[in-house]
Amino acid sequence: MAFQNNSNQEMMSEINVTPLVDVMLVLLVVFIVTAPLLTQAVGVKLPKVVATGAATPAKQKMVSISADGLIKLDEVLISEDELKLQLKALAEATTDFELNVHADTAVPYGKVAAVMAIAQQAQVSKLSFVSNLEH
Repeated sequence: MAFQNNSNQEMMSEINVTPLVDVMLVLLVVFIVTAPLLTQAVGVKLPKVVATGAATPAKQKMVSISADGLIKLDEVLISEDELKLQLKALAEATTDFELNVHADTAVPYGKVAAVMAIAQQAQVSKLSFVSNLEH
């Protein structure tokens, strides 16, 4: 069903911009009113402090597991029993002791899990894994 214009007037093809201008003016007024409110701040006088040195780094040790299953503690070849004894002594001696585990990609997960179990038995509470990601 087509609409027909019975009068001889042409169809209006212009856009009425008056409502658009009204909306823009309202937004402008809102912006003008709220902008000064955003820039006000509460004046606070902060105390002066002296810069301190960096916190003392935690005692860290590196356990490396090579592809053939050899375990090294800070680049020294060690057995699992010796590793347990040394980790237990280190964990008892310092409160902020951290153990970093670095395993080769070819090492089976079971070997890494065994080192994690040794660290848990030695009461090591901070354990992290070091990885070398190359793309």
